[in-house]
Amino acid sequence: MQKRAKFGVGIAVIVVSLVFLAWLGYGESKTYYHTIAELPNLHGAAATHRMRVGGTVEPGTIRRFSGRVDFVLAGEGKTLPVSYTGSDPLPDTFVDKSQALVEGNLAPDGRFVAERVQAKCASKYEAAPGGTTAPAAAPAGTVQKSGM
Repeated sequence: MQKRAKFGVGIAVIVVSLVFLAWLGYGESKTYYHTIAELPNLHGAAATHRMRVGGTVEPGTIRRFSGRVDFVLAGEGKTLPVSYTGSDPLPDTFVDKSQALVEGNLAPDGRFVAERVQAKCASKYEAAPGGTTAPAAAPAGTVQKSGM
């Protein structure tokens, strides 16, 4: 009987430990999305939690330094200075006027310290000027003849 009690207590300790670690991991991985216009209105704990902010990279603001990249995001008529300090290389699509989503924390001086940057080039996915499209492919199983 005493062995069963010890076994039960051991299982309970393991289960409680796993639940506690899962709860801590969940709390640290939560990331809130805010717009650039909302950031000045954040106070207290809301300003210190991990967050994501999206915007457009201002032309001519990308500055590369040793260990960090500084740039400015713009959106809704507001701007946000960002310092990227992550270890991953920046995406190839991270250029002037690209859409970017940064993840990190707001520093006390108002600068956003990003640990992750995701970027896309909006113009790459837009229709060609004049609405022209590529010629349609021939249906499967048909042979196209050349004009020779």
